[in-house]
Amino acid sequence: VQLVESGGGLVQPGGSLRLSCVASGFTFSNSYMSWVRQAPGKGLEWLSTITSGGAVAYDIDSVKGRFTISRDNAKNTLYLQMNSLKPEDTARYYCARVTTTIDTMYFWGRGTQVTVSS
Repeated sequence: VQLVESGGGLVQPGGSLRLSCVASGFTFSNSYMSWVRQAPGKGLEWLSTITSGGAVAYDIDSVKGRFTISRDNAKNTLYLQMNSLKPEDTARYYCARVTTTIDTMYFWGRGTQVTVSS
């Protein structure tokens, strides 16, 4: 079982990034998936969840209208398109397989760092 995130980096405020997460070792197409993040010195923040069929099941208010979760089941890949980035979006971003009740993570990857700074 493996989740490998990529696409992070340094971006100026107002910029965009697209994160990817490639899954292996489990049936990705049957799985609810989420993006979570952890900023320095803070706890884990659950950002967005997508159902196995591609419907968005949950979005935290702070990213609504700016971040979009999506998936390609044929490629076993989860995405997070992030627009209008703010310095407070600076964090390590993780993808996770989650329960259908969207309250527990089964497992997650090592993450990718996103830094928003001028």
